[in-house]
Amino acid sequence: MKTVYMCFSTDVLHSGHIAILRRAAALGELTVGVLTDEAIATYKRYPLIPLADRMELFQSIVGVKRVVVQRTLSYRDAIHELRPDIVVHGDDWQTGIQCGVRAEALGLLSAYGGELVEVPYTRGAAEEAMAVLDGRLNMPEFRRGRLRRLMQLKPCLSVMEAHNGLTGLIVENARVDTPGGVKSFDAMWVSSLCDSTVKGRPDIELVDITSRIHTLEEIMEVTSKPIILDGDTGGQTEHFVYNLRTLERLGVSAVIIEDKVGRKRNSLYGTKAQQTQATSEAFCQKITAGKQAQRSKDFMIFARCESLILQQGLEDALARCRAYVDAGADGVMIHSCQKTPDEVYDFLRRFRETNPFTPVVAVPTTYNAATEEELCAHGVNIVIHANHLLRSAFPAMQKAAETTLRCGRTLEADPLCMPIGDILSLIPTEE
Repeated sequence: MKTVYMCFSTDVLHSGHIAILRRAAALGELTVGVLTDEAIATYKRYPLIPLADRMELFQSIVGVKRVVVQRTLSYRDAIHELRPDIVVHGDDWQTGIQCGVRAEALGLLSAYGGELVEVPYTRGAAEEAMAVLDGRLNMPEFRRGRLRRLMQLKPCLSVMEAHNGLTGLIVENARVDTPGGVKSFDAMWVSSLCDSTVKGRPDIELVDITSRIHTLEEIMEVTSKPIILDGDTGGQTEHFVYNLRTLERLGVSAVIIEDKVGRKRNSLYGTKAQQTQATSEAFCQKITAGKQAQRSKDFMIFARCESLILQQGLEDALARCRAYVDAGADGVMIHSCQKTPDEVYDFLRRFRETNPFTPVVAVPTTYNAATEEELCAHGVNIVIHANHLLRSAFPAMQKAAETTLRCGRTLEADPLCMPIGDILSLIPTEE
């Protein structure tokens, strides 16, 4: 009897899955590989059902001889270890983000005479099942805890800013095929800088919480990835406690507040603008009040330390961050406006000597030669790309406007523009 191998990432079985399992079992002795939570989280939403439960689910299906773990999206290890006569897959991976995985599998099979059998993808059943699931994933009680779960699955999360529904859709759907496999963003950062700028307002905490909630709802309406909110200073403690509960109720996963008081100026001004750092004691009290006020275990408060920005030195940054963690902060953000990550790396080395587990956030806007992999190797758990969709859009829009003015028509501006059909295809419809 021939040996057959299939791999699944799904945690929701529909009629299409059952049909392809039956086809595969008819070809020989069927082994099902189940992708780990970590592997799935690298390129799509994390599974709602843990690995052990998913394995048990497939083991109970008639025709499945055994179930094994597949640790990466690539089939390389599975093919080398099992040498199946046949690999079965839906034909949906012939194009799109998994076509590189398919090409690799074909090469590995051809090396010893193995065969790839592709079954037509059952779109109706799959899309209907996923639509129901996506609807649930958008609900606050599911979305809120997703960031905490992802932090347990992956050593370092990649986060991109979004400032409206359209940019939220871009972050939600962006995927690239890399040598390490398919990669997508893990979460969204809703920045006060970007939120203020798109409204034509200065970044001085002028945009009130009601307006910021409107932006959040606009993004959350069309996406499912977890959201981290830039909470500026958090305002007065009494206001912060009240606003925190609102964010928690909406399904926001985390808020990051910075240890400054008085007139808020963007951190990248550094010492060029008058900025006052809160006392460690006062900021700790705000963190503790927030943690005592939250009503779910999923919501997180991260403390953003401005000591390096304000040139207060490494020792001050370390003392403050340790105090913030003791006060209840779920993690810390260490901020820097230097052109290299050296002072951030120094902080991480010292901080990790006494605290190996507390999540650390980095925002490499000025030291952007550092890769996510390098930051992760030094102890960073979340990398936020804080304003790049906004900054990339501005010059393109400005150039299109100037070109139209210069030419008196939009023909010359067309090469600068995406076809409207491509934009519309990104926006979900009820059809």
